[in-house]
Amino acid sequence: MKLIRYGQPGQEKPGVILNDQQYDVSAFGEDYTEAFFATNGIQRLAGFLQANQSQLTPIADTERLGPPVARPSKLLCIGLNYADHARETGATPPPEPVLFMKSTTAYVGPNDDIVIPRNSVKTDWEVELAVVIGKRASYVEEAEAHEYIAGYALHNDVSEREFQLERSGTWDKGKGCDTFAPVGPFMATPDEIGDVDNLRLWLSVNGQMMQDGTTANLIFKIPFLISYLSQFMTLLPGDIISTGTPAGVGLGFNPPVYLKPGDVVELGIDGLGTSRQTVKAYAKN
Repeated sequence: MKLIRYGQPGQEKPGVILNDQQYDVSAFGEDYTEAFFATNGIQRLAGFLQANQSQLTPIADTERLGPPVARPSKLLCIGLNYADHARETGATPPPEPVLFMKSTTAYVGPNDDIVIPRNSVKTDWEVELAVVIGKRASYVEEAEAHEYIAGYALHNDVSEREFQLERSGTWDKGKGCDTFAPVGPFMATPDEIGDVDNLRLWLSVNGQMMQDGTTANLIFKIPFLISYLSQFMTLLPGDIISTGTPAGVGLGFNPPVYLKPGDVVELGIDGLGTSRQTVKAYAKN
């Protein structure tokens, strides 16, 4: 199943993609919230679709897509999880996962604009595979981690490198700026994806390919990450774990290349669709 949310920011309605067509499922009566996932919402929605598929209303392709999960409690991200990316940034692959968090106010739709923050000169891109948690998880065994996965989505972990690396403290201040977490176009349940450990992921800027990698090169695989994170905090249904990025970020070029107003970023992952963001300058409302 592929879940979407559509409509204006803050007013999104739930939908699904069936046979490459988008359909409204507002009649199901629930958004894709923590409560939805916690109460076997995917299975209940499947039953609703089976009973009502012939009555579903198509969604126009012109509708804005929001992020596919209603605002999660946490956006957890793993740094330096591809050896080639660690090398290009001059870092040593870590002995344990590097964890940082993105603010929920960074969370936007797949085709929404990226807004360069005030005083930023080093805004960068990172294509990543995101995992959506399906049920409450605490002290999970790695062998059982697959039971806690609701689905997968495409994520651009937009990053401000000066804020992240040169302003002291944690990485979070360079990761959680507004619009820095475009997710979607949809969340795909695990049965929609082939081998999650062998998915191509790519990103281009203004038509020039910058990143072209594969999840086969993840240092820490998804079951390990779920188990690992659950040792430090409870993962709630709808929480998102972003698993890291391959080589090709702007920071890794010599000299570095960063985003500027007017740039167009496009990215995709096998089975998880594509997204497109236009870069805009910060403007005070």
